[in-house]
Amino acid sequence: MKLALSVARIEAMVRMALAIAFGALIFSGCTVYQTAPGVYSPAPPSAFDRAWEAARGAAYDEGVTVTSEDRSQGLIMGRRGPFDVTISLMTQADGSVRVSIKTRGPEAQDPTLNQRLTAAYNRRMGQ
Repeated sequence: MKLALSVARIEAMVRMALAIAFGALIFSGCTVYQTAPGVYSPAPPSAFDRAWEAARGAAYDEGVTVTSEDRSQGLIMGRRGPFDVTISLMTQADGSVRVSIKTRGPEAQDPTLNQRLTAAYNRRMGQ
């Protein structure tokens, strides 16, 4: 009886081992694709996004208080002392962005404001 019990036990262990081997064999045919680490990064900002942020930053750098922003129209308006500042951005047909910086006010008080805004914009754009 003892021998029969151990034979039954051995048969059960063999069946279990075969079931595990069969399960491993089935799943070894499955392919799992993983993304490669460090390969994917977010899309870079568009030319308009970069220009918009550079224009806003240039206004901030030169002390312009922004009073109105309309991203869909590409307009940033603000004031610096007695000067009205208007920065307009327009996407061109080739995908580039045209930026226009205009100041209106008594030029004798700050004759280089427009030039400084342009320089700040160019700095922020890496030019």
